[in-house]
Amino acid sequence: MHDYATVFVDGKYVGKLDRAQAENIIDLPGSTTENPQLDILVEGMGRLNFAEYMIDRKGITDRVSLNGMTLMNWEIFTLPFDEDYLKTLKFSTTKSTQPGNFFKGEFELTNLGDTYIDMGKWEKGVVWVNGHNLGRYWNIGPQFQLYCPSPFLKKGKNEIVVFDLHQLEAKPVKGVKSMD
Repeated sequence: MHDYATVFVDGKYVGKLDRAQAENIIDLPGSTTENPQLDILVEGMGRLNFAEYMIDRKGITDRVSLNGMTLMNWEIFTLPFDEDYLKTLKFSTTKSTQPGNFFKGEFELTNLGDTYIDMGKWEKGVVWVNGHNLGRYWNIGPQFQLYCPSPFLKKGKNEIVVFDLHQLEAKPVKGVKSMD
């Protein structure tokens, strides 16, 4: 698996896999359902482009096995994370019990200017402001604040959407004038 994945059995989060930490095996709990379902949400985190890493495939790069048996008949789909996809999202006000959530908020502006969105209270994910993708953040760094250029903002009401792989509830987000 390249590069990072969250793993669910029967819709319940069981853990993560992280290529950077050499985590490529996870113990799965027993299931009481007749047809247990394994879901793996994989994030490709960019390309390595040197030496033996010139060919850096992403996603599930080899077989997935359980007790030595290769699992077959996978259903694979992408999350496009483009503007059209974001428009189809339905948001809830109830607290989630599983990680891998989208959060939506609004903020008002009277003045416009370049800013940085501070994601220091969040874990790992992606941010959009008014439909514009600002980039990724991760609580291990190096990216804690995301640059938001003035043209992405408007006077009055603005929208922020956050997808976080681990967060169960929204945390504070703030705009700052410069990066720390």
